[in-house]
Amino acid sequence: MGNVLAVLEQRGGVLKHASLETLTAARNLADASGGDVHAVVVGPAGIDLSQAGAYGADKIHALGGEGLELYQPDVYTSAIVDVFSNGDHSAVVIAATAMGKDLAPRIAGRLDCPLAADVIAVDGGDKIVVTRSLYAGKVLAKIKVVASKVVISVRPNVFTATENAKAGTVETGSVPEVERRANTAEIKAPESARLDVAEAPVVVAGGRGLKEAENFKLLEELAEAFGDAAIGASRAVVDAGWRPHADQVGQTGKTVSPPLYIAIGISGAIQHLAGMRTSQVIVAINKDPDAPIFKVADYGIVGDLFEVVPKLTEEVRKIREA
Repeated sequence: MGNVLAVLEQRGGVLKHASLETLTAARNLADASGGDVHAVVVGPAGIDLSQAGAYGADKIHALGGEGLELYQPDVYTSAIVDVFSNGDHSAVVIAATAMGKDLAPRIAGRLDCPLAADVIAVDGGDKIVVTRSLYAGKVLAKIKVVASKVVISVRPNVFTATENAKAGTVETGSVPEVERRANTAEIKAPESARLDVAEAPVVVAGGRGLKEAENFKLLEELAEAFGDAAIGASRAVVDAGWRPHADQVGQTGKTVSPPLYIAIGISGAIQHLAGMRTSQVIVAINKDPDAPIFKVADYGIVGDLFEVVPKLTEEVRKIREA
């Protein structure tokens, strides 16, 4: 097995945290086979790449060009494929973010190689073995890659970003001239500054047990107490118009794997479990002791959420203020 190419994602000239997790996964693969980790980032000039070396990159290809502040599919694909093809690489590792889910299959198609998508574990050596969550998390499939090259997208918040200082040598260059069949002109961020559920370290999610949209204020207060939490919602809540679709966690929403997931008033339908089952620690609060959510929860509280959540919020505030 050769070197591993880690694709780093930037937003506003700053590396996203998911990129550090990508480097950790790539480093695990490279160390198992004795290869190096080469990183590639496409974007404007002046991106702070100091963390790339600190988290395991031996070499960093910083590729710039006009109008690359935002993700440009055709340009990014060609640039990354060129770096891969001009080096002794056997694998591409990229975060399964919104950008990564669009970019990974493009790269795999251009390289004519398999894509292992949304993996939750990687093992290197003579052959790469990846682990994927299937059937709403009921099955963990270990898949051996027999091809000589592969593209791997890793689920955000599954790999703990670990410092592993390497040379981090930066080589600057320009992107290739390609026809842009699609052009990203603008990204409109939500008016609020709330964290995205797919990236937050803590997700506080609510379901129909909250009874009405106004009661999500209880969850917002709990999220505020944590300080770095996002609000999630079940499909039923989103369909009822209580929360925007961007908050939906589940098979038809977002897949999340935060260190802490708190399910409040959520029964645990299979559709919802598919989107959060791989969370590291799951806490469930529900008045029904037979709710399916308790089967996947690490900790469960059987009780009235309108009594439990305010007390939990109070205790979280005490701990953070201590």
